Amino acid sequence: MFMPLFLLFLLSLLPFSLAAPTERELLLQIKASLDPQNRFLSSWTPYSDPCSSGSFDGVACNEEGHVANISLQGKGLSGQIPAALGGLKSLTGLYLHFNALSGGIPKEIATLSQLSDLYLNVNNLSGEITSQIGNMANLQVLQLCYNKLTGGIPTQLGSLKKLNVLALQYNRLTGAIPASLGDLEMLTRLDLSFNSLFGSVPVKLANVPMLKVLDIRNNTLSGNVPPVLKRLNSGFQYENNLGLCGVGFSDLKDCADSGKIYRDRPEPFKPSGLNRTDMPESADLQPVDCSKTNCSRSSKSPTIGVISGMVGVVLVFTVAAVFTFAWYRRRKQKIGSAFDTSDGRLSTDQAKEVYRRSASPLISLEYASGWDPLDKGRSGNGFSQEVFESFMFNLEEVERATQCFSEVNLLGKSNFSAIYKGFLRDGSVVVVKCIAKTSCKSDESEFLHGLKILTSLKHENLVRLRGFCCSKGRGECFLIYDFVHNGNLLQHLDVKPGSGKVLEWSTRVSIIYGIAKGIGYLHGSKGSKPALVHQNISAEKVLIDNRSNPLLSDSGLHKLLADDIVFSTLKASAAMGYLAPEYTTTGRFTEKSDVYAFGMILFQILSGKRKITQLVRHAAESCKVEDFIDMNLEGKYSDSEATKLGRIALLCTHESPNQRPSMDNVIQELSGLEQFLK
Repeated sequence: MFMPLFLLFLLSLLPFSLAAPTERELLLQIKASLDPQNRFLSSWTPYSDPCSSGSFDGVACNEEGHVANISLQGKGLSGQIPAALGGLKSLTGLYLHFNALSGGIPKEIATLSQLSDLYLNVNNLSGEITSQIGNMANLQVLQLCYNKLTGGIPTQLGSLKKLNVLALQYNRLTGAIPASLGDLEMLTRLDLSFNSLFGSVPVKLANVPMLKVLDIRNNTLSGNVPPVLKRLNSGFQYENNLGLCGVGFSDLKDCADSGKIYRDRPEPFKPSGLNRTDMPESADLQPVDCSKTNCSRSSKSPTIGVISGMVGVVLVFTVAAVFTFAWYRRRKQKIGSAFDTSDGRLSTDQAKEVYRRSASPLISLEYASGWDPLDKGRSGNGFSQEVFESFMFNLEEVERATQCFSEVNLLGKSNFSAIYKGFLRDGSVVVVKCIAKTSCKSDESEFLHGLKILTSLKHENLVRLRGFCCSKGRGECFLIYDFVHNGNLLQHLDVKPGSGKVLEWSTRVSIIYGIAKGIGYLHGSKGSKPALVHQNISAEKVLIDNRSNPLLSDSGLHKLLADDIVFSTLKASAAMGYLAPEYTTTGRFTEKSDVYAFGMILFQILSGKRKITQLVRHAAESCKVEDFIDMNLEGKYSDSEATKLGRIALLCTHESPNQRPSMDNVIQELSGLEQFLK
């Protein structure tokens, strides 16, 4: 009797023992592998909910409550990538770059069918690239660069039809470039540089329609470069491949002159154990014509044997010299020790200190010729380099953050700048605004003065400037700001009910108050600083953070830009009605110009509309609140507050600047609202 009961008890436990682990259990397994000493993922505990705010740092969930994103870049992790990741079936983004992870890439990652972004770059990963990655149908970005990966590039990667970026540079990869990569019709960037790849460049790859960047530098590739690659212009980089030839490419020999040499070269495969079907798709197999004198049978003559021996010795020394030179070039092009495994994965601040102490010209800040406002050897500009030292970024750090200005990270372009999303080594998410030198003030003292103004602005309602870099090689100035996750205010106007972007009344009032405080700070409210006019305030320039806090962007930017660029930016403001009417007659901006733009934004927030009509103004003048308040609020607002805000908007947009209040007065009025007395 006892034995059957015991068996029933064991059977009752069986379902629990075979049940799949929960996502929390999987995350704890992942933590144990990535951070075995529990130094960096202490918030990952068995008693926390992975989807609740503040727990499981770096983990984000989707609307169904499943883990959708793991962002642990630059965390100092030194463990290994676990197979348990394969159990998170809803994962769409995995960001483990800029750590010190070792070991191989588990094949279980390939089971993540929803994954679109896989960032494993800048670690110490080794082993081969698992061919199962070719099964990840939704993969768009595959970043495996700056590791110690070996073996060949799997031909199965050609099945990733949605892939935009494939970055494999700075590894130890060998073999040929698979022609199957030419099937990636969405591919825009392919970086295979600084490996040991051989063979030719597949013609099929050259015909990828969306390809913008192909970097194959510092390999041992040979053969004819497909002429169609000339369409990439500077996007095609091929230096330090001594066997390449082609017409129309600088630094490459004409293949007609060198073809004989490369046809006679032995194939880079062992002759035994391989047949033609075993060769990689892109192997350059030229048939040997034994009717030619260079293919004649070897002679047993002693004289010829001696000559052959001497030639062999010369060839050995030549090859040794070439490899020594290539090794030296590779060491030099690694840009100091930024990616050495012994650097301990420095934080951003530590890295900057290393850069400042380094004597390498590739590490120190670069400036365009004749555009070096921080040159210590020059005098008369009235500023020292120390004034800006805490804001200085290295060009290499900017390139690393944006994945060399990858199109995948491009957020937008204007007539004078390009904006990229980036990740710093400390894990911070930033925005990099790239401005051409020709768009900046030509007078260095004016440019420097503008830069000083930008670095001095610090307020809770201004987007924080993290740093800057002036690049000699690119002829650009880079401004690095904090990334603001919830987009801009414009995206919350003219929205459809139920879209999730309809702002509640209390949020709108808080945003209005925050914008006013930010402008007031720029205007030197209460003598906090010298007055500064923004000049280009709009709903698009108001960013919204995770706490619905408004942040003014581009504050003081006009102090860096050439006058014609500043004027060109006003067209959009004028079209949207932000430009004060007196500008057309005076051509000058004043604090009252900013007040006018603030009044227009106030109307936009109240009405929920991008374009403000006279009907909205008339409704505000008549105190008909229901006619100028956003219908999406469905009556959930304060009549008294709405009436007062409508009156402030009317005053701020008065046709006469003398009749408009100062921002100090506006802030005082707003602070009296019931919302801020609670």
